[in-house]
Amino acid sequence: MAVCSAELIVVSLLFMSTVFVAADSHTFARSLLPRELGLKEEKLSHLHFYFHDIVSGPNPTAVRVAEAKMTNSSATGFGAVVMIDDPLTEGPETSSKEVGRAQGIYALASQKDTGLLMVQNYVFTEGKYNGSTLSVLGRNAVFSGVRELSIVGGSGLFRFARGYAQAQTHTFDRKTGDTCVEYNVYVFHY
Repeated sequence: MAVCSAELIVVSLLFMSTVFVAADSHTFARSLLPRELGLKEEKLSHLHFYFHDIVSGPNPTAVRVAEAKMTNSSATGFGAVVMIDDPLTEGPETSSKEVGRAQGIYALASQKDTGLLMVQNYVFTEGKYNGSTLSVLGRNAVFSGVRELSIVGGSGLFRFARGYAQAQTHTFDRKTGDTCVEYNVYVFHY
């Protein structure tokens, strides 16, 4: 009887060690410490810039790429999808120094008010953030005073980014539809 239980223990240990070795050599996911990726202290940065959505003229930076059958009869433009490559500048003038581009889409997603679904990347081209991006996702109720959008990620110096962007319309030209929006972005990153 003692031999049988000893054999059972040995067989059980061999089986368990095989399972652990197999699990260890083919892991799907594992936990890491931030320092293992070279991540140091987390920082909070504030970025301030102007977003120029230009829909008029010979070189628009925002173009409608899709719409629903009922979009043109909707008071809010519901169903329209716009692709953007909008300049981000230091000041509100279009001639101000460009610091990056807002690239992505916005869609008119509300039937009751002018509410946009914003899905875009801020691609920075100047200063220490040159080559880094922030990913933005959120609702933009364009006729509200200050709107808040989520920063859901980033790349380069903004790896593991999270935070929010406050948008406030600086100017809106009713004739052309061109808009300048002031952005204050608060982002945690490494």
